[in-house]
Amino acid sequence: MNESDRHIDNAKVVLECGDLDTTLKYFVDEAGFAIQSIYPADSPRVVELSGPGIELTLRGGDPVETSDPDLIVTQINAEGFGAGRAGMQYRDLIPGRFGGRFIASHIRIPTGGPVLDYVHHHHIRFQFIYCVNGWVRVVYEDQGEPMLMKAGDCFLQPPHIRHRVLESSDNMEVIELACPAEHETFVDHEMILPTDDLDPDREFGGQKFLFHQADEALWQRADVPGLEYRNTGIAYATGGVVSVVILRATGGCGNVSLAHTADLRFCFLLNGSATLQNDSSVLLGRGDSVAVPPGMDCCLGDLSPDIEMLEVMVPNR
Repeated sequence: MNESDRHIDNAKVVLECGDLDTTLKYFVDEAGFAIQSIYPADSPRVVELSGPGIELTLRGGDPVETSDPDLIVTQINAEGFGAGRAGMQYRDLIPGRFGGRFIASHIRIPTGGPVLDYVHHHHIRFQFIYCVNGWVRVVYEDQGEPMLMKAGDCFLQPPHIRHRVLESSDNMEVIELACPAEHETFVDHEMILPTDDLDPDREFGGQKFLFHQADEALWQRADVPGLEYRNTGIAYATGGVVSVVILRATGGCGNVSLAHTADLRFCFLLNGSATLQNDSSVLLGRGDSVAVPPGMDCCLGDLSPDIEMLEVMVPNR
């Protein structure tokens, strides 16, 4: 081979940086690089970028420490939120991540308006988003025009469905739960949303996109007297991978057992209060959550008349 025949298509560079956010902003805003992937979304540590003749990997921050599944209680406070992807603020609801299996995030956007997002998709087993407060407009691949998710609504985002967050209200809050805990987010610079195709029955990784709207949902009597629930339909859309329901009180009710034999039971209080009873008692209020591993004997007692909570169950597979 002659020297003139030798060439390098793309140089690959890894850059360790102390302040990932500032470094990323420089390369995107000033140097004109494009984000290809970011990992993880709630507290980015690795960002893949591309520029003219170069592929750049930014690395910064410490890995999240994982631990074996245990009873995890999180209680809301203003200091619990940190910077995440696309300018959103994240609060970790499952510290330790059940050994790296699950991540639950309380995400908020204090000041509404256009969201600095881009078309992207996630390498996940499952992921859903439940709107706690305000509203957010999102557009999805092959699902038609942008959709407005309001408080009480939720989206199931199947694996690798392209989507983009467009805008939100002030004080928008959502709960996002996904498996595995740390997963890659890939950017698609080619796709324009909404797509020309409309295919609401399309499967992505064996799952279907779902938009559950609270205004159209039916409430059903729960097994526990004094409680009723609405089923989001996520269990059906995922083929039983995960179940998501909303529970609320209809009258006086006794203790609600949280014991189970599944992989995870997760409850987030949307309203009201309850007492978590285990070896000790913890008063839970709006914005608090509990993640229960299998085989643990605990329950919720002293449920207030206005109790409402999001309940997630991940069966053994």
